[in-house]
Amino acid sequence: MGSSRWLLGAAMGVIALGQAMPALAGEIEGTVIDESGTAGLRAVQVRIVELDRTANTGSDGDYRFVDVPAGTYTLRASYIGAATRQASVTVPASGPVDADFVLSGLNGDILVLGQRANLSSSLSRKRASDTISDVLSRDSIGQFPDQNVAESLRRLPGINVLNDQGEGRFVSVRGLDPELNATSLNGVRLPAPESDVRSVALDVISSDIIESIEVKKSLTPDMDADTIGASVEIETTSAFDRKKDLLTAKIEGSYNKKANELTPKGSVDFASRLSDNIGVSGGVSYYQRKFETDNIEADDWEDIDGVNYAEELQYRDYDVERERISATLGLDLRVGDTTKLYVKGLWSQFDDQEYRRRTTFDFSDAVDIAGSGSTVTFADTYDGDEDEGKLTVERDIKDRFERQRIRSVTFGGETELDSGFFAEYSASYAKSTEKENGSLDPTQFEHEFEGEGLIVDVDYADPRVPLYATSGNDFNFYEPSAYELKDIEYVALSDSQDEEWAAKLDFGKEMFLGNASLTLQAGAKGRWRKKTYDKTVEFYEWDGDGDYTLDDVLGFQTYDIIRISPVADFNGSRLFFTENFDSFEYQEIDSVFDSAIEDYRADEDVMAGYVMATWESGPLRAIGGVRYEDTKTDLLGNQVNLFEEGQDLPGGGTAEDDMVVIAPVAYQKDYGHWLPSLNLRYELQPDMLVRLAGYRSIVRPKLSKLAPRFEIDEDNEAVFGNPDLDPYEAWNLDASFEYYMSRTGAISAAVFYKDIKNYIVDTAVEDGSFLGVDFTEAEIPINGPSAEIFGAELSVSQSLSMLPAPLDGLLVQANYTYTDATGMVPNDGDIDDLRKITLPSTSKHTLNAVLGYEKGPLSLRLSGTYRDKYLDEISGEAEEDRYVDDHFQLDFSAKFQLTDMVQLYGEWVNINNAKYFAYNNYNGQRNLLQYEEYDYTVKFGARVVF
Repeated sequence: MGSSRWLLGAAMGVIALGQAMPALAGEIEGTVIDESGTAGLRAVQVRIVELDRTANTGSDGDYRFVDVPAGTYTLRASYIGAATRQASVTVPASGPVDADFVLSGLNGDILVLGQRANLSSSLSRKRASDTISDVLSRDSIGQFPDQNVAESLRRLPGINVLNDQGEGRFVSVRGLDPELNATSLNGVRLPAPESDVRSVALDVISSDIIESIEVKKSLTPDMDADTIGASVEIETTSAFDRKKDLLTAKIEGSYNKKANELTPKGSVDFASRLSDNIGVSGGVSYYQRKFETDNIEADDWEDIDGVNYAEELQYRDYDVERERISATLGLDLRVGDTTKLYVKGLWSQFDDQEYRRRTTFDFSDAVDIAGSGSTVTFADTYDGDEDEGKLTVERDIKDRFERQRIRSVTFGGETELDSGFFAEYSASYAKSTEKENGSLDPTQFEHEFEGEGLIVDVDYADPRVPLYATSGNDFNFYEPSAYELKDIEYVALSDSQDEEWAAKLDFGKEMFLGNASLTLQAGAKGRWRKKTYDKTVEFYEWDGDGDYTLDDVLGFQTYDIIRISPVADFNGSRLFFTENFDSFEYQEIDSVFDSAIEDYRADEDVMAGYVMATWESGPLRAIGGVRYEDTKTDLLGNQVNLFEEGQDLPGGGTAEDDMVVIAPVAYQKDYGHWLPSLNLRYELQPDMLVRLAGYRSIVRPKLSKLAPRFEIDEDNEAVFGNPDLDPYEAWNLDASFEYYMSRTGAISAAVFYKDIKNYIVDTAVEDGSFLGVDFTEAEIPINGPSAEIFGAELSVSQSLSMLPAPLDGLLVQANYTYTDATGMVPNDGDIDDLRKITLPSTSKHTLNAVLGYEKGPLSLRLSGTYRDKYLDEISGEAEEDRYVDDHFQLDFSAKFQLTDMVQLYGEWVNINNAKYFAYNNYNGQRNLLQYEEYDYTVKFGARVVF
């Protein structure tokens, strides 16, 4: 309450001070548009030369100066890639005066179309920004530099995107974990569909409905403070951003070489001003993609005769069909001369049908093992002594359909009064869900080779791709009828829901003291979030007449690396299960146990308030203030114990049969943070500026990690949630230098430092007690003591129009980021013995480069992206930590303007067949944990502008 009263008092002070300041005479307002008259130009810098006052145009190209003394002035409008324009204007003793500008590109370039337009817009918005940021925007016909938002974002300094099955999904900023970023759409924080993350996957939202993406790497007090990497802010189209109506249709085909399938994509995008004061905009996009992934995974590494080998080796074949439907609709209103209102809605659906066929070798019971060179030989020497000497081979299929949805709606507006008072306000609702029901995940067939004489040789000459060969009596290895059903895991329900209501109000007053301006601002925001996860899984075993074997559902292999046949048919297992359901026996204990361990609910309420001051005098702009955020979290989960028959029970007595004991557990956590920040922007000259930023921020723990979910099996091995986790707390320092060249181009350099407390890692702990529960071995998320991050960014972009024809169409962009991020974690399960690590999901080196060409109707673009290796998962010992290898990918796009209305285009993604490789460093060498290859994808289509 004390914090709230303090902030309320500060806000009232803003009002009182504003009322005490007398208003001056006049006002200048206007609009800046491109020469074609298509759209307003955003982030044009308009300067009153005599007063050295500047204003930047908004998304609709409008700008405004208030409290301008009567007199005659020179206005200068500058925009990167455009010729600077000047105008003389006389401000009367009272009332406004209009001053509009029309800007044209250098060398006849169109400012709102093509690669140069994208680059000019992005650099102009970066120059005008109050924070250290980078921007990606589309041009006037709704096209990004690339067909995929994730791929486009890779072009920005310090940005990389982590892939999932070859597609970009999560944004990594400055090499840091995507969980340290926050994502918003039209000012609304987007909740995450998945049950176990906060970060939002970019592939759920289509690029066709997005106007721009701004990546803010420093914070001001009026911004949510829940980020350490960056705040990724997505905007959809507004009708007032354009001066002419827009209607664009696009149709596209996509071909994946590995899947050998051609799939469709189409979209419609529109913006229309129904009158001077009413506009509507929106779009619909549909995308279907079929692709395949060939995968190898290995686990439980050992060594023999100097050769490392995996006790478990899996060959996985993924066949996936994805569909994405996205739609957005917006209504913009102008109420009088002072108020703009809007309503914006988004609906996006992402369907994923995945078939995974897997052949698994289990060598854990083998005793006749020999190593020679790079080959390890396993022989089936079972002699009836329990399980020793046997080899187990499992062949299974996963048939999973999953649907993700994101929907959001926001109402908001802004009011600007002649007195210098202004207010911004919004209310929003967003909900994300991920649901699957009826998945067979998986249907398992197994054969145990017990004294049959099977011999398996595994060659590790290529550490990424170990290959096997069989000999001896291997008839049953290739015989489908030899593999009998082990069990079926039926996912009756997996339902993740994450929703958030939010409301905010910002208000302030701009005042002028000579040639300087002071803006005082205050505001408040409330966020009310609820996240739940409900899982019901059912295990079944065959109880019918005869045997249910792989031969009953036999299919054909599509895997390219090695023979993994026999494999199941895509749909055969589901048909057999449905038609013979009464012949399967429900396994109650396993089903109840697995259904209860993951369920949770978390309610998170965040109440925030801030005060902020902006001082602008000549070349200096300073923004400082403090934000307070109070967080209240209510958590509900289950403690799930599994007891075997005859095992002692905690309350006394013994279990008469196998049993599961479920106890609901509730926790509450409440904490608050004062979060000061300061951003300085200084123009050394109009095309050269430096920035300094210092701010404090937090990142709250994943709600799935906070949830009090405790899983303990019969051996006292446990997996815990940790409701006592504290949020990441970081002090952040940034400095940058930016030079904007006379033609379309810029050079920038930045350094950053972050001091983080309470960073969160999963760690393995042995022989202890946690929250009153004893264990022999446990996986627990904990807060590390401290971590430090420092690094540097370098970026250059330039249109080479000064070169002689035809080279004058060339454009180049390149950026490099170095990040050093280290912390401490328990070593070998001992929390008193710490070892140094690189923070998870953090790459040390990130490099992006683009070579473009744009001249006449032709536009070409070759881009490459490189990301260094990173630590993915922490194990008890350093040599067992999981790393993801470095990644380099080449993409190419081409566009040809056939007529004024029709553009043809094509894209070649992953030209070099970049692969995914995860490994550990057991026994001093890289050992496979996961390998994937995807091959390239080709896209081609046409865009029609009406």
